[in-house]
This record gives sequence, structure tokens and C-alpha cells, in this order.
Amino acid sequence: MIELRAVSRTYEVGGSPVRALRSASLRIGRGEHVALVGPSGSGKSTMLHIVGCLDRPDEGEFLFDGHEVGAAAEEVRAELRARKIGFVFQFFHLLPRLTAAGNVELPMLFAGVGRAERRERAHAALEAVGLAPRATHRPDQLSGGERQRVAIARAVVMDPAVLLADEPTGNLDRASALEVMELIEAMNRRGLTLVVVTHDPAIAGRARRVIHMADGELVDDREEGRGKREENDRGVS
Repeated sequence: MIELRAVSRTYEVGGSPVRALRSASLRIGRGEHVALVGPSGSGKSTMLHIVGCLDRPDEGEFLFDGHEVGAAAEEVRAELRARKIGFVFQFFHLLPRLTAAGNVELPMLFAGVGRAERRERAHAALEAVGLAPRATHRPDQLSGGERQRVAIARAVVMDPAVLLADEPTGNLDRASALEVMELIEAMNRRGLTLVVVTHDPAIAGRARRVIHMADGELVDDREEGRGKREENDRGVS
């Protein structure tokens, strides 16, 4: 589903080039749960931004469902972001003046979905994350865990194929982090491809596949997380 072929990305920082990715190659199949781990500056977020069509590689190819999109026209990439890819970030990025329902409606508004359908789908998405009773509350009236669940509802309301989560539990207490992970893992079990960037070994260990990065390179790629162990316990290969 997702394939990077010898992808490199270099940024200019203070007038000096910084190699964020170095000839990185990676395949992620449909329905996988993958964790990207490594120290700060290892290239995790750059990798996620390229996979999410928020950034482009300087070298190499990025394929989504077999189509090269790393160098595609911006209109093609914007359509892919809108229809196929959902994003969840550490800082919830909710608009403070909108209600929970209003924030969830935003992707559909940009996609031209009609008002009645937007309301119906936003309600269903909030209900799926357990927040339908809080639909009319603004972000400042919600807890951190509730705000992240609103962000998840917004990310999946367009029924994407892939959910990209960059430190989704970084601003949450342990109990809220567990609730958030259980929520997105349930979506993964229903077929959503899940890619999580994290510094937390406990969060990484919940994934079926853990990819370690350092200095812009993939240095280890193992099926070793809890998801893999649970499959082994059930005798699934």
C-alpha cells in the first residue's frame, strides 16, 4: 500500500544542509500497525510527513497504492490527503471557536460535503469515539483525552485508508493515553492502516511491527510488538 524507494530529504537549517532522510526504503501493507521509533532528529516525523503528502522527497520514489505520488501534482496529493489519509498530532490542532462537532466537520466542508451529511457523519464519528454527548462543547471545555478523541474523529470522518499519528499520546496522562491507543487500535483491527511515531516504548510495543530510525536511516525493522505476540499466542502466522 505504502512504499518508499531510496527516499532522501535534506533541509537547510541556519544555512547548512541537514540530511533528515538518507536513502530510506520501506513498505507498509494494508491494515498494518507500525510504530516508528528513534531519538529526536532521527527522521521519524520527516518520514511521516512524506507518507502523508505533507512534504516531498528530494530523491527517490514514494508510491501509494502502486502510484508514484512523491512528485505528483499538488492537486493529486491534496486529493490523496483529503480522501485517503487521516492525521493525528500531539498538539490537537482544534479550532478553539468551533465546537467538537464543528471541528469534526471541517474536512468534509473542505471536501464539499453537504451540510446535512456533514452533521450526520460528524455525529457518527463523535459517537464512535464516545463523545457524542460533548458534541456542542468547545475545546477549552474538554479534557486533553477528550480533545484528542475529537482529533481522531476528525481524522477518520472521511473514512481514510491510512491513519498517521505523530506522538498522539505525548500530551496525555497515562490513563488517557491508554484510552486513545485502544481507540485507534480498534480502528486498525477493522482494517485501517496505522502508523504511529512515538518516543514511548510502551506505545511502540503495542504495534505489531516496530521500525527503529537513527540519523535519517532505518536501522531495524522487526515484527516484535504486542500485536505480533498476540497473533503468535493465537497461532496466527
